[in-house]
Amino acid sequence: MQDSQEYLDKKAYFEKVITLYGRNVVIEVLQDKNIQIHKLHMASSNKPEGAVKEILALAQKRDLAVTYHDKNALSRISKNAKQDQGVAIDIIAQSYQNANAIQNLKSFKLIALEGIQNPQNLGMIIRSCAAGNVDGIIFPKKNSAKISPLVIKASAGTLFKLPIYFCNSIEDVLKDLKDTKIYALSSHAKHSIYDVVPHAKSIFILGNESEGVSAEVEELCNDSLSIPMNRGVESLNVAVTASLIAFMK
Repeated sequence: MQDSQEYLDKKAYFEKVITLYGRNVVIEVLQDKNIQIHKLHMASSNKPEGAVKEILALAQKRDLAVTYHDKNALSRISKNAKQDQGVAIDIIAQSYQNANAIQNLKSFKLIALEGIQNPQNLGMIIRSCAAGNVDGIIFPKKNSAKISPLVIKASAGTLFKLPIYFCNSIEDVLKDLKDTKIYALSSHAKHSIYDVVPHAKSIFILGNESEGVSAEVEELCNDSLSIPMNRGVESLNVAVTASLIAFMK
């Protein structure tokens, strides 16, 4: 029983681990004392000068050990050989949690993302949700943009300011929720976002940049909503749409 609990605790810990890469990003992370760090990785071929020298100094200041790897091993950790610059860092994102936790919430307004591919869109969505009236984001790990330096940059430092509930697929999350109003955003919907009656539990789903919300997910929704458009404009960028939803009362 104790071994089982230890396994679950360890699994929950590592589910919160996000790997970032790139020398400037790692420097920014090391400079922010509010970010908890699990491990710092460096390619053994790096020369201890310039940004690398600064990273090593910051690591020493924070009493962090550096794990060295050959270049190929480092690339497997960063998953981005072209842009990691021989440096990667594992951080503990306390706001990053399993979507199962949603079932324990008594009330919420969440934005769920399905198939968002553009890192800049993802970052801007996170920023709008952090600033607006949203309690968190449901974010599938599969078929979506990854949490990366581009996402962090686009979010303008707001990535860790609101809960991000990760899952394998949106469908799995929606099927398990009860007493929840679920809305899909669609340019073809008959009802408007301004027709929504406030509910204790509500989820607004934003779909892929080009294809929108999938038919499979839309079947699990209570209704579809559109944003009234003027002057023949067909649709808005998904990040702009997220902003409008985030600031709805």
